[in-house]
This record gives sequence, structure tokens and C-alpha cells, in this order.
Amino acid sequence: MMAAGQNRIADGLTTSSALYKKVPLELNIGDANVQQICDKVKPDAEKKAGKPFEDFTAMLFRFQAVKGTNSSIKEVEGTHYSIKVHVGGGKYVNVKEDKFVHLFVFQPRDGKKLELGDMQQHKSFFDPIELF
Repeated sequence: MMAAGQNRIADGLTTSSALYKKVPLELNIGDANVQQICDKVKPDAEKKAGKPFEDFTAMLFRFQAVKGTNSSIKEVEGTHYSIKVHVGGGKYVNVKEDKFVHLFVFQPRDGKKLELGDMQQHKSFFDPIELF
């Protein structure tokens, strides 16, 4: 259980961890690297949602480099991505009517498997992307 004021980041890493470091968040347009990340976590996202997605295209993202100690008292270093993903509505994106999800993905620096930490469904194009 986490203490008040802590937020879970990944694998027990919390924002109150002694070695936790942040870099400024920037909003970026989805690129080939982020699309690869989405492609790799798509099966996990579909399992979490309990349904397949007709589309799974990275639209926008924020990232945050982290370094810290997790609950197992081991160093964790990598990048967290918050990604707005288009998951359906038509061949062409319609920002007013289409469906989006927000993914929270941790990419360890040591090259281990990507971790889909959380997913928010029923998002619109205009919902802000935040680390959650």
C-alpha cells in the first residue's frame, strides 16, 4: 500500500521515491517509434478492454524519463509514455466522433519487455494527455 501523496509509476516505483527524477513533459505527434510501442502493447490493451480495437494508431504522446527505486529496493530506469491512441470510428480521423484511449506504458532502459501500466478508455481527441 502506498502512503498518502504517492503515485504509482511502474513496478512499485512511486513519485515519492528518493531517486525519482523527472524531465519536463512535452506533447508530441505520434511517430514510428511510439507506433511500435503501441503495436507491442496492443494485445495487452485489448485484453484490458475486453474487446479488439479496429484501429490502434498513435496520435499524440507525452514522455517522461525516470530513474528511481521501486518497492523491491532495486533501481528502475527508463521512459514512461502517455499515449493517445485512435481506436476506431472510421478510416479517417474525425476528432469530434472517433474513439480514443490513453495508454500509460513503461519502457525500461535495460531493454526488458514494455509494460502497459494503465489504460483510460472512452477518451476524446480533446481530452488532455497526462501521466496517470
